[in-house]
Amino acid sequence: MQCPLLYRFRVVDRFPEAPSRDAVRGTVVHAVLERLFDLPAAERTLAAAEQLLAPQWDRVRGSRPELAGLFGTDTEALREWLLSASALLARWFALEDPTRLEPAERELYVETTLDDGLVLRGYVDRIDVAADGRVRVVDYKTGRSPSEAFEAKALFQMKFYALVLWRQHGRLPSVLQLVYLGNSEILRYSPDEADLLATERKVKALWEAISTAASSGDWQPSPSRLCDWCDHQAFCPAKGGTLPPLPEDAVLRATGASTIIDAPSEVNYG
Repeated sequence: MQCPLLYRFRVVDRFPEAPSRDAVRGTVVHAVLERLFDLPAAERTLAAAEQLLAPQWDRVRGSRPELAGLFGTDTEALREWLLSASALLARWFALEDPTRLEPAERELYVETTLDDGLVLRGYVDRIDVAADGRVRVVDYKTGRSPSEAFEAKALFQMKFYALVLWRQHGRLPSVLQLVYLGNSEILRYSPDEADLLATERKVKALWEAISTAASSGDWQPSPSRLCDWCDHQAFCPAKGGTLPPLPEDAVLRATGASTIIDAPSEVNYG
C-alpha cells in the first residue's frame, strides 16, 4: 500500500535494511509492556517497567545479530536511548493503568483463511475481554498519532486484525484502540460488519495487485516523503537508481506460495 516497489525490495529481492534506533526502541518497549503483565497487578509500576528495559534490550540484541553495532561503544548514546524508552513507558502509564487491566491475550498470533484461499495472519499486541464478553483490540505505537486526514490509514491495520478475529471466532470486536506513546494520544474506533467486509474487499484487491505485479514483474515506485527514510534509493528509478534484475523465483517470493501449505497465498501483518 505504501509503495509497490518497496514491497518488491523487501519481499522479492529481500534486500537487508539498516536497523533503526527508533524501530528497535519500539520493539523493546513492546516487549516490556508484554512482560509487565507477568507481574501481579499491584507490582505493575513504572519503576518495575523501567527495570525491564535493560533485560529486554539485551534479549532483543541477542536474538538479532545485526543490532550488535547499533550503538557500538557509544555508551552515552545508549543511555540516552534507554531514557527515551523510559519516557515512552511513562506516557503509557499516564494513559492506561496496568493494575486495573488483565489482558486476555498478549502478542497473540492470529490467522484465518478467506473463502478464496487467501491466508491472513499477524500478531496483536493485546486483547482485553470485558465481563460481558466485549472484545477490545489494542495496539501500541511508539510514534505520534496521525492527523485526522490519515486516521483511516492508521486504522487499516486494526481493521485487518478485527477481520481476522471475526473470521476466526465469529465475534465482532467492540473497540479497536491505538495507543500512541509519542504524543500521549489514544485513537479508538468501533467497527461494524460493513467495515470489516469492506476491509476484506480491500485486502483481496491488494492481493490481486500483488499477484499482478508478481506476474508482470512491474513494481511501480510510489514517491512520497517516506522516501527519505528508504534504504533502497540506489535501486529506485524514482530516485535516479537502477533496478536490479528480478530473482528467478520472484513470483514465489512475492506471493508467499513457497512458504505455505494447503493455501495459495498469504498476507502478514504484525
